[in-house]
Amino acid sequence: MIICMSDKSIDISENVCPISEVVCVTNRLICNGDFFDRIEKIAKKKPKAVILREKDLNEEYYQLLAKKVLEICNQYDVPCILHSFVKTAREIGCKSIHLPIPVLLELSKEDRSYFTTLGASCHSVEDAIKAEELGCSYIIAGHIFDTDCKKGLPGRGLDFLRNICESVKIPVYAIGGITVDNIADVYAAGAKGACVMSGLMK
Repeated sequence: MIICMSDKSIDISENVCPISEVVCVTNRLICNGDFFDRIEKIAKKKPKAVILREKDLNEEYYQLLAKKVLEICNQYDVPCILHSFVKTAREIGCKSIHLPIPVLLELSKEDRSYFTTLGASCHSVEDAIKAEELGCSYIIAGHIFDTDCKKGLPGRGLDFLRNICESVKIPVYAIGGITVDNIADVYAAGAKGACVMSGLMK
């Protein structure tokens, strides 16, 4: 099986990049074709999880989208992790959420304990340590390499990723500019897996 990442492809039938450790981060605005068809194609391949990011939506429309994506992911037994909208997650019974660090810091202990999967986006060692202390089950560290998603901002690099991985005991997933040429370096730095947006959406 071939997975496309940043206009390059990785043969994930090899041990370089197993699909079981790839997290799909959605962005329907760059999706080629129908968004729900794309989600189903991805879910059929059994990635580690699908994070429904969709940052441009308000909570009402996000909830409508989330219900449909959850239905597709559940059909293929693939974890669907909602993003940012804690209220929506609780209302529709989704126990997996991914949060920016500022939102995580404001979350009550009761809300944190509701979720069986709690993740956070971390941009420093301090972020990572705090996320682990607050009960996160994984973190996403980035952005590692230069990427069009963060134009003008240089990637934080492999030393940054290595420091993050060494600072926590929970799994670390790398994001940002990951390609066939650097995925092995990401694993060598200690990451459990990689997050892919454009490669999977396109």
